[in-house]
Amino acid sequence: MVPMIRLALAAVLLGQEPSALRDRMQAFVERQEAAGIVAVVGTPDHLDVAAVGHADREKGVPMKADAIFRIASMTKPLTALAILLLEDEGRLSVDDPVEKHLPEFKGQRMVKSKSPEEILLVRAPRPITIRDLATHTSGLPGAPPPGLSDLYRRRHRTLAEAVAAFSQMPLDFEPGTKWAYCNTGIDTLGRVVEAVAGASFEAFLSERLFKPLGMTDTFFYPTPELQPRIAALYGKKGDGLQRIESFIGDAPDGRYPLPAGGLYSTASDLARLCRMMLAGGTWEGRRILSEAAVAKMTSNQTGDLKAGFTPGVGMGLGWQVVREPQGVTARLSPGTYGHGGAFGTQYWIDPVKKRFWILLVQRSGFPNGDASPLRQALHEAGASGER
Repeated sequence: MVPMIRLALAAVLLGQEPSALRDRMQAFVERQEAAGIVAVVGTPDHLDVAAVGHADREKGVPMKADAIFRIASMTKPLTALAILLLEDEGRLSVDDPVEKHLPEFKGQRMVKSKSPEEILLVRAPRPITIRDLATHTSGLPGAPPPGLSDLYRRRHRTLAEAVAAFSQMPLDFEPGTKWAYCNTGIDTLGRVVEAVAGASFEAFLSERLFKPLGMTDTFFYPTPELQPRIAALYGKKGDGLQRIESFIGDAPDGRYPLPAGGLYSTASDLARLCRMMLAGGTWEGRRILSEAAVAKMTSNQTGDLKAGFTPGVGMGLGWQVVREPQGVTARLSPGTYGHGGAFGTQYWIDPVKKRFWILLVQRSGFPNGDASPLRQALHEAGASGER
């Protein structure tokens, strides 16, 4: 039998998109707020998909449901998921000090005060933990300083070399006391996976997650054969859009897979991930992740700390978690979890309504993607049951 997801995507490719969802997304294309969009509203047994606009306007390539997108920071929950796979096996604990697995993190320093003349450093009051990394509360600077910026732009070092450099950066604050979005912390999680599993980060994800779920179009480095399916990136220019040819992190030959934001994926693959999470960690009868691990990942781990990019959101392990629905999350249940990406992509999973939303778009220069009218329109379509 063909899986439900494949049937739904096949219907879309034949031009049978659910009209209400398609019309809502098409409006953003017509207003020049996106060149093309793939949107999904899914449940455990049904999938509505709309593909509108163009994947490449200059070449006249229409958007298709199987288009490949740079999902950027939507990679972060998958990196945290890799950590939980290892915790399920008893090979680490999220409460382990990072230095237990990466000795270069021993004896970290912290910024006590700054002045125009000098920065005063002191010994950090406690080691950072894996939980700190996964919740963006480690105190590590969010991105490499100017002297290390080549690590993100060129990706010419290995993940081990990059994280060794991060380990020498002074912490911005005492671990566990603040939430501050931290790409270097999530990249460090990826390196913990390598150290514990004895395999490259990308190989571990492929073998332990992508292959079991059938996520055949999710990867860090696109092959030449896949390039034609990758949606082009467009930036805002006046009242229209302009194609962007190069951007930070776009390094096809890079040696550094960016656990914080380097994945490419498709609507079908991400729907498989969402359905596995909704099923408490199982996929087609196979246990991928323990139910306890799913619950831990998707529950608020940061208490009342201000977290996320919209009001009323807390932080789980890799996932942002809706604590108090409001604004763009008003139609979602408390406990809904998800994440966005730098190019406007989003996925959110509502465990109460048993529903998920996937938004795939490639745009830059627009305000906060987590609070965008595009994301809100998708949630409204799904919440109302429109097809």
